[in-house]
Amino acid sequence: MNRAIAQDAVRQRLQKYVNDDRVPHALLFCGPEGCGKLAMAVDFAVGLVKLGSDERGHRMADALQHPDLHFVFPVFKPEGSNSAPTSELFMAEWRAAISSNCYFDLPAWVGSLTKEAKKVQIYSEESVRILHKLNLMASQGGYKVMLIWLPELMHESCANKILKMLEEPPQKTVFILVSEHPERLLDTIVSRCQRIDFKGLSDAEIEEALCSRRGLEPAMARTIAHSAAGSFTRALQLISTSADEALFFSMFVLLMRKCYLRDIREMRDWARQVSEWGRERQKEFLAYCQRLIRENFVYNFKRAELNYLSEQESQFSLKFSPFINERNVIGIMDELSQAQRDIEQNTSSQMVFFDFALRMIVLLIQ
Repeated sequence: MNRAIAQDAVRQRLQKYVNDDRVPHALLFCGPEGCGKLAMAVDFAVGLVKLGSDERGHRMADALQHPDLHFVFPVFKPEGSNSAPTSELFMAEWRAAISSNCYFDLPAWVGSLTKEAKKVQIYSEESVRILHKLNLMASQGGYKVMLIWLPELMHESCANKILKMLEEPPQKTVFILVSEHPERLLDTIVSRCQRIDFKGLSDAEIEEALCSRRGLEPAMARTIAHSAAGSFTRALQLISTSADEALFFSMFVLLMRKCYLRDIREMRDWARQVSEWGRERQKEFLAYCQRLIRENFVYNFKRAELNYLSEQESQFSLKFSPFINERNVIGIMDELSQAQRDIEQNTSSQMVFFDFALRMIVLLIQ
């Protein structure tokens, strides 16, 4: 089964490369988050190594265990380690992740490895491993494939060594770079790759995938697909975080009502409740508030296709959206952004949220 959803134009283009025996030595997959770049890259990489493989090789490729199929991705340095790690240290977790679902983002990848916030990158030592792997003869005489996820996170020295490999690639070797931010790559790396741009998925494509792959009822799948705004990654997150978002919604509604009533005592109690959450949840809540403010501002234009609200949020917006207008929307978003920065800097969260609540009293009447 194809891991990638839709993207038929890209799939046909890649197949033509194979049919014409003109597969570029380096491909750069770009496009919005959740469009299926990584899934398509894995599908294409598996297909390439199968070309020169026997039946056993096909099984190994499908299991992502083929000796000519290589992966590089951002990792973190474990506590107590004196040397920078390479992707090999986390290869079992990586294969498990992409075997079950190729639609995930960087925070989800890091979260699958550790519960702590960790800075990740592709360390300079990775280039030594890549060179060693690619200098080996292909085990079955076909293509060797090196798939690099988020190459923009490569250490500078690693990026420079990758550039040299792209300038003089080993025979029958294909690099597939899957980037969220190609503008952060070295221009010389981009210029040596065949760039392929992906489009965001349509609501109908996401809805069909949610029904066929996740077993959702059509009505629920339709609502989630619209809210996902072209990202299957976002759609999956909406399924798994529905409980958190329900809590965020109720706390947002509660605050807006208390601000409207100017109930200072209740607003202080509200701030105390939110301050008891962990910092990561507080940041997620503030991001949710920003989304809901933005959606309510757009709601005033009466263009349903531009809104990405759940049914419950839509019902609330019927009465709340008039309070979000040209006079206050920028001010509210600025206050939310400032609160997010303060939380990241470990300012007293109760003070941050109470201060934000007080400012909302003034902003809502503008």
